[in-house]
Amino acid sequence: MPKLTSVHHLALTVTDVDRSVPWYARVLDLEESHRREDPDTGIHKVVLRSAGDGFSVVLVQHPDTGRREFDERRTGLDHVAFSVSSKAELGDWEARLAEFGVSYLPSTASRTFEGSSVVVFRDPDGIQLEIWSEPEI
Repeated sequence: MPKLTSVHHLALTVTDVDRSVPWYARVLDLEESHRREDPDTGIHKVVLRSAGDGFSVVLVQHPDTGRREFDERRTGLDHVAFSVSSKAELGDWEARLAEFGVSYLPSTASRTFEGSSVVVFRDPDGIQLEIWSEPEI
């Protein structure tokens, strides 16, 4: 059986793609690749790509907007962690989040992977996002 090599894309359900797309593009430096609206289902999707890294974040808006807000304690998505190459880059991301007025928890040691550091913040729908740095050797 061939091994899985990477994650192709991550799809997140949001309440309003027109609100979320500019936030993800500005804060995470992602570029809008394309949109798809399905008139039969009422689903709106926007694909955002990371420049040169080959991964995508897909923001999906379903027609049922009466959902409760995001809660990582319910079954489903807990959080999304994006990686950077060093703790110095993690500091650069903290400065970027502050620049854009995004509330975040400053870099702390990971309780999951010893030696790693993480910055935690949330998107406009409250989805927990992280910027992650592996241990430096």
